[in-house]
Amino acid sequence: MLKTLVKKQLMEIFRSYFYDAKKNQKRSTLSTALFIVFFVLIMVGLLGGIFTFLSITLCDAMTSAGMDWLYFALMGLMAIFLGAFGSVFNTYSSLYIAKDNDFLLSMPIPVKIIMGSRLMSVYLMGLMYAAVIFVPAMIVYWIVAPVTVSAVVCSIIALLMISIFVMVLSCALGWLVAKISLKLKNRSIITVIVSLVLFAVYYFVCFRASYMLQAMLADLGAVGANVMSAAYPLYMFGRAASGSWVDMLIVSAVVLALFALTWVLLSRSFLKIATSTGGTAKVRYREKAAKLHSAPRALLGKELARFGSSPNYMLNCGLGLFIMPIAAVLLLIKGADISALLMDVFNSADISAVLLAGGICVMGAMNDMAAPSVSLEGKNIWVVQSLPVPAWYVLRAKLTMHLLLAGAASLLCSVCASIVLRLDALNVVLMILLPLAYNFMMAGIGMLIDLKRPNLAWTNETAPIKQGASVTISLFGGWIYAIVIIAVYLMAADAVMSSAAYLSVALAVTVCIDALLCIWLKKRGAARSAQRRGGVLSSISRMRSVL
Repeated sequence: MLKTLVKKQLMEIFRSYFYDAKKNQKRSTLSTALFIVFFVLIMVGLLGGIFTFLSITLCDAMTSAGMDWLYFALMGLMAIFLGAFGSVFNTYSSLYIAKDNDFLLSMPIPVKIIMGSRLMSVYLMGLMYAAVIFVPAMIVYWIVAPVTVSAVVCSIIALLMISIFVMVLSCALGWLVAKISLKLKNRSIITVIVSLVLFAVYYFVCFRASYMLQAMLADLGAVGANVMSAAYPLYMFGRAASGSWVDMLIVSAVVLALFALTWVLLSRSFLKIATSTGGTAKVRYREKAAKLHSAPRALLGKELARFGSSPNYMLNCGLGLFIMPIAAVLLLIKGADISALLMDVFNSADISAVLLAGGICVMGAMNDMAAPSVSLEGKNIWVVQSLPVPAWYVLRAKLTMHLLLAGAASLLCSVCASIVLRLDALNVVLMILLPLAYNFMMAGIGMLIDLKRPNLAWTNETAPIKQGASVTISLFGGWIYAIVIIAVYLMAADAVMSSAAYLSVALAVTVCIDALLCIWLKKRGAARSAQRRGGVLSSISRMRSVL
């Protein structure tokens, strides 16, 4: 039973690789193989290549200084960091708020088996991310340093211990969020705050990584002494991974003890949290007059409520909403320095205007709320499809939600950029209008793809949010479009036209694309929804006749 549930969990995570939602059938062997190859190229080729280069840089210097343990300690710490960051956002949703929790708990399956299958999927996700760093580190070490059998075996065991520790960290954070969420009316608040803190720490470390590594390589002896005195467990792990069996036994015992403690804690709280429906505070009800809203306003309210109730949705499809206000504040604080830097590099205010407009669009591409909005209806899509409103009203509400949120963020950035660059009135208008038109284009493209390839059979909302074709294409397509706007001006247009003229052309092209997308969504997109809706309504009619 455990094997079956774990397989189901993994198939759900990687469902898009094996199942074609558009054709409602399994993918061919060739198609599945191509998807897997693409995933491997990203994980192994891109990320693995980056960390292989880093391992080569560090390994030679540290092994030459006789500090093999410091090399493994550092790479192990990075593996823990990436593993926890990659799997922590999946832990809470897969453990406690999976859509099939009620179904599985109603079956004659022991709760510990269900929980074990969830933990196994979390472990495998953490192992995948940790291996991207630690496997290249091991291979580089085996090539560069004189390797013994003990070192090989211990480094492999170290990878397994890292993955277990990552799972413990992810579960601890997921449990903490779940326990706090029980006391809150809106569970997403704490999740979003914690996640944003993790994002901030992650990007701060990435930004400072090169400086920290340079300082470390400049004085390895002092760094090693500090690690041994201030972070002795990390020192023990480094020794264990480099071949010390005594340290490996101690490290393994500690990690397994932490896992046992995590298992006991989750065993006592899993069922309560998984079946909880929210806060238990007493509410005093008061009679109020009901307000009647128009259909468009009611549908928009539904979309906003759906977005605000899902931390995964907000963080994965609305990350730009949190980044862009920070960028706007930084523009105002560091405006003079940024403007001077751009002038020193490009010696042109026109180029600076195009660069900032393109940069706002790049950040705007991280707002793709409309892209998975159709798929997120899931198995309850019949509710929306059976409403007595035109299908276009439903699609328009999803577009409006995207434009309100993303438009406000881009407008703030555009105004701050205009202040920093001290643009004339025409450039200010163009700086504002181009990102707004760009936001509509991103929303339209994402919804177009989602209408053509909806994923309605999910049990975990991370499937359409993180793995949906609409989100992926919208994100990377948006980045490419924004980069092309910048690149064309830098390579060709700078010599023949001003920034105002170029931004006007870019705006005109974007508006034309917007118009085409709007026409398609209003006619063919709404027609697609109406076709599905017709089937739903006929089913309801048949049920009424039977009753």
